[in-house]
Amino acid sequence: MNDIKPIAQMTDGIVLAKFESLKPRSESYQSEAQLEDELIENLISQGYEKLDIHSQKELCENLKTQIERLNNVKFLPSEWERFLKEYLDAPSDGVVEKTRKIQEKHIHDFIFDDGYLKNIKIIDKKNINNNHLQVINQLNQSGSHANCYDVTVLINGLPLVHIELKKRGVSLQEAFNQIHRYSKESFNTQSSLYKYVQIFVISNGTYTRYFANTTAENKNNYEFTCVWADAKNRAINDISDFTATFFTKRVLLEILTKYCVFDVTNTLLIMRPYQIAATERILWKIKSSYETRKSGSINAGGFVWHTTGSGKTLTSFKAARLACELGFIDKVFFVVDRKDLDYQTMKEYQKFQKDSVNGSKDTKELKRNIQRDDNKIIVTTIQKLNEFVKKNSQHEIYNKHCVIIYDECHRSQFGEAQKNIKKSFRHYYQFGFTGTPIFVENASGAKTTAGVFGAQLHSYVITDAIRDGKVLKFKVDYNNVEAKFKSVELEKDEEKLKALENKKFLLHPERISEVTKHILDVFDSKTHRNEQYTVKLKRLNGFNAMFAVQSIEAAKLYYEEIVRQQQNLPEEKRLKVATIYSFAANEEQSANGDIIDEGFEPSALNSSSKEFLDRVIEDYNEQFKTNYSIDGDGFTNYYKDLSKRMKNKDIDLLIVVGMFLTGFDAPTLNTLFVDKNLRYHGLIQAYSRTNRILNKVKAFGNIVCFRNLEDATKEAIKLFGDENSINIILEKSYNEYMNGFVDEEGKKSVKGYIEICNEMVDKFPEPTQIFLESEKKEFAKIFGDLLKSENILRNFDEFDSFESIISDRVMQDMKSVYLQIREEALKSKKNDENANSKIDFSDVEFEVDLLKTDEINLDYILALIFEKSQNQEDGEVFKEEIKRVIRSSLGTRAKEELIINFMNSTDLSKLNDKEEILEKFYKFAKEQKDVQINKLIKNENLKDSSKRYIETSINKGFASSAGTDLDEILPAVSRRGGAREAKKHTVLEKIQKLVEIFVNI
Repeated sequence: MNDIKPIAQMTDGIVLAKFESLKPRSESYQSEAQLEDELIENLISQGYEKLDIHSQKELCENLKTQIERLNNVKFLPSEWERFLKEYLDAPSDGVVEKTRKIQEKHIHDFIFDDGYLKNIKIIDKKNINNNHLQVINQLNQSGSHANCYDVTVLINGLPLVHIELKKRGVSLQEAFNQIHRYSKESFNTQSSLYKYVQIFVISNGTYTRYFANTTAENKNNYEFTCVWADAKNRAINDISDFTATFFTKRVLLEILTKYCVFDVTNTLLIMRPYQIAATERILWKIKSSYETRKSGSINAGGFVWHTTGSGKTLTSFKAARLACELGFIDKVFFVVDRKDLDYQTMKEYQKFQKDSVNGSKDTKELKRNIQRDDNKIIVTTIQKLNEFVKKNSQHEIYNKHCVIIYDECHRSQFGEAQKNIKKSFRHYYQFGFTGTPIFVENASGAKTTAGVFGAQLHSYVITDAIRDGKVLKFKVDYNNVEAKFKSVELEKDEEKLKALENKKFLLHPERISEVTKHILDVFDSKTHRNEQYTVKLKRLNGFNAMFAVQSIEAAKLYYEEIVRQQQNLPEEKRLKVATIYSFAANEEQSANGDIIDEGFEPSALNSSSKEFLDRVIEDYNEQFKTNYSIDGDGFTNYYKDLSKRMKNKDIDLLIVVGMFLTGFDAPTLNTLFVDKNLRYHGLIQAYSRTNRILNKVKAFGNIVCFRNLEDATKEAIKLFGDENSINIILEKSYNEYMNGFVDEEGKKSVKGYIEICNEMVDKFPEPTQIFLESEKKEFAKIFGDLLKSENILRNFDEFDSFESIISDRVMQDMKSVYLQIREEALKSKKNDENANSKIDFSDVEFEVDLLKTDEINLDYILALIFEKSQNQEDGEVFKEEIKRVIRSSLGTRAKEELIINFMNSTDLSKLNDKEEILEKFYKFAKEQKDVQINKLIKNENLKDSSKRYIETSINKGFASSAGTDLDEILPAVSRRGGAREAKKHTVLEKIQKLVEIFVNI
């Protein structure tokens, strides 16, 4: 390891200022076993103890030894068993409870048999050098399957970090998928210490990533894995380099003890390197400014430029918490805008310190919190803090050392309030976080971010985030939907544009009608909204959208027009539309591009605007059975509920003027329609509502402009990136995706959609006739490329009129074959993880998420059966066609026999309508479900409580072996020779088959 050298390492920090690997790369072939051996050797050279254990029993024995060492105690066998049951391995504990023990409840008051009470810790957070690090490999553990794990790092005997390796050249996603298989099959079985894993690391040697062990479904995608990097955001990819930095003992222990957040939703978050680097820079600035007596000046602070969507609030939250631990700091103020007090981060502060959040309308509560000695952190709004300093000119807090952190310093922190706060506090250390700083170019005479907060301490700009896959690119459409208004829409001069807006040229009824029609026409394709619906009229998939308009009057006109144009549509096909706005006072000194901030004072609106807002909220109340208004706290509560429903995708389209265009974070939102004059930071902020990562289907943020914002977009991108940023931040053109292109580095040629389709047709004209393993692998790779290409092209309007090269029928067969190959590959892996199969599918990434965008649901299939039956088509031909449709869908494949049995047992010709076939099928399916459950219980001799477990599994959509539920329904079986585990495995697989058949029925 001596030939890998960190350069310019910070003395206190864990993120290197710069990292350069001097280790020459070997050109020789490296097997997975060799990669594993090299990793272990490197860890040993860094001070890890290599432990030669391979069973759960040995793991538990070592754990006892390590906990005794850490706490300087000796457990009697009976005491150790009681300690396990009471605390360390309580039978009811799952991953969440185990994570809570590491992150929050790492000390347990244990009473020994002699009555002696001692605090037993499982990790030492105060002195991290007291923790002992060991490394093990190839540990065997049984669950629903017997698994053999690659490399695990034990801290005080607990497996807190697990590393899954693949040989070089194999897709990194395969290692990610394997961890998820282990999570289902063995990690989380009863008494498994692997429930304690906090961090997963995956590597194929060439690339390495890490991610948190969490049960949160929205964080369990590959897109949420992270690269490790230095402070300049240069990725450290190779496993040797990653080991030399991330796995340095101090770095790993500080990440586990300082840079993890277990939030109020029981989700474990592990900070990314740029978040840690920024936090460390802030702490360094506070310490150095205190030591050099610079407090109370601009030199005692600074700002952090982390692009929108990169997690600034988490970084500022962690910086504030760690600043509290500095002995010389008396108070830490976390300052937000008024509307941000309902954000989840505020709940995190309440969890961290009760009563830290001050949300009342007067300053009395704020004053009381400031004066309390046990309240070191105060969360408040800039408006409230300004009121406090105006009313309390001679308070003792002004002479104390206070850290003031502004969560979003591009909003209202540049005005009079900022001046008053700085003038009052004599020993302040002030820091601002922003995704879009104010520079000289967009200041327009106002102060710059550096002029208010001091030097830039760390940056992670949009190009960094796109490169790392932390945010998405933008695809921007510029539309002129009505020719007679083209000259107005193309106007670039801001003064002329304002004059035209004042004359309401852009609010002409014809234009409002045409823009609305265009939105409704393209909405499904832009948001990937599936046109099929379930019986309950709930959309299966897709995203939602916002519509940014210039004024309150525009919001009113568009809302009414959308409602009018949807009147003749069936209820299930209408968009759920909402709008929100409030009074916005004109600010005298605002930077060029500011989105005027709307306050929470709808009472200040004129009567017409107020009356319309009343009506809109009434519509909302009727739709969602709520009871909001514009009076008192009613409007604030409407805002909060609207925010939640947008994040939950309960609303399809939200029309806004200023609200929600800055700071709002909803990963389900992928499209922004724009009929608003956006510039500079305001443009980037608004566009960035769409570019949060979610899953593979969400390929980029869709921007649909009804004004000429092309030059404004390019100017904004250049300001917050550089001359070359446009190609990085904006998506390729339709023609490039259709015909192919060379990537940004000019190295890799990317095939176009047309070439991929032709290749599929030429090589596999009869996809159902593929029998050779080598052909199956080639088919899976090419078809995966086709799915990825098609997923992107669906966002282009031009693609709607493209005449498909592959017929619908052949495409159905291809999807069916693709899913069949995937099932065979998965079955092969499950049967024997270490077997050398005929064909290695480990470098094939099956794009099942992209298939779900075309998902054929059960109701659609039943409606199709009804239509075909009314046409009196040939019975066998009819059935074969239905089978083809069923097999092409991931969600219905398992239901094929059930559906065909229903068709065989029902006189379809006597059905009157689609509703009747739905009713008859669901009745038939429920009867069959009961029959199959009872049959399974009888055949496997399961206990009486098993029916509830099976029903619960079907309702959840999966059968789990975690916890004790599955064990409790099994019959008495000897544990000798693994008989009980084999029985458990068999029963679990059979229950899972029932789940796949009857889920959603």
